[in-house]
Amino acid sequence: MQQFTIKPGVALAEQAALGHNRWHPELPFLASVKPGEEIIIETLDFLDAQILDNDDVADVRDIDLTRAHPLTGPFNVEGAEPGDLLVIDLLDIQPITPVGFSGVFAKSNGGGFLADYFPNAAKAIWDLRGVYATSRHIPGVRLAGLTHPGLMGTLPSRDLLAEWNKREAPLAKLGLAKPPEPKTAVLRGVSGAKFDQMAKEACRTVPPREHGGNTDIKDLSIGTRIFFPVYVKGAGFSMGDLHFSQGDGEIAFCGAIEMDGATQVGFDLIKGGMAKYGLTAPIFLPSPIKPRYDQYITFEGICVEKGKNYYMDATVAYRQACLKAIDYLTHFGFTGEQAYMILTTAPVEGRIGGIVDIPNCAATVSIPLAIFDQDITPKGMLNQGPHFGRSS
Repeated sequence: MQQFTIKPGVALAEQAALGHNRWHPELPFLASVKPGEEIIIETLDFLDAQILDNDDVADVRDIDLTRAHPLTGPFNVEGAEPGDLLVIDLLDIQPITPVGFSGVFAKSNGGGFLADYFPNAAKAIWDLRGVYATSRHIPGVRLAGLTHPGLMGTLPSRDLLAEWNKREAPLAKLGLAKPPEPKTAVLRGVSGAKFDQMAKEACRTVPPREHGGNTDIKDLSIGTRIFFPVYVKGAGFSMGDLHFSQGDGEIAFCGAIEMDGATQVGFDLIKGGMAKYGLTAPIFLPSPIKPRYDQYITFEGICVEKGKNYYMDATVAYRQACLKAIDYLTHFGFTGEQAYMILTTAPVEGRIGGIVDIPNCAATVSIPLAIFDQDITPKGMLNQGPHFGRSS
């Protein structure tokens, strides 16, 4: 079985044999695989080895986000042509080192879902042991992880790349999207004038798009099968941004337990699958594996924020549910920043509730009770009904 190896703790830009951090149809292939073949792909953490195992938040505060998402690939899948579906099986996912990290980006540099409420940088280093993670920066919490890649995708066609740049440009002018950034582009195997041209066009990897990309779906763990549209000859599959654990939404942006990791990947093809099934974006058969938590505490939010009633805005509703959960956890000895990182790293469940009752939609976030060393349920003069607390 082929294995493509990175050096943990070494920036991708220093590893000439592997990697890219932009999407472009003319990226040279790293290697070729055949349908039916399995390989092991090693990947660096999503911040390209910029975060250190210490107690200083300066690295998160001053992070260079234009280096985000060093990917291993792209891989040429023999026989793949535009219009096919690339079938990817995630057979195994393991950390390379026993340490991961999570963080809150400063509002002045990166921000995130709750940046208006948590404007300052924060960091947690996590010790990874078996399926469990603990952090010296968030005492009293032990969570079972669900390892998964945050980012997987195929190369875009030239037409699709042009469409991405065209439709995102107006948002970039408003500061709501990230345009190409040639200065920190890594395009393995490309140099000179060709590099300069590609770097001006190549899209950043921050958002998901039609080819897959940075979806951050926590349930795409071991046992997942994914069907990716093929837009270029050879498909050009790449992956990275491995997570040890994450809550639904990855609300802190640097919100999963990020890690260097190795993924055993199986490849196959469905010829003409895009037309046959009417697909223009990936579909997933998620993993059957989940952490075994059976009791949760759930918080509800509606789309009302700072006195303003938004109309059926699920984003605002989910944000309010998260803020309510964070505020609640501060009554049990956690700081707001610690509670924020619990919510974004633990395998919390996010749901849209009512989406039909105008003007307010509802969303919920549910936290597994057993991750805490203490009982965090409300207590009072209760003498009947079920007992809710830590699971045995």
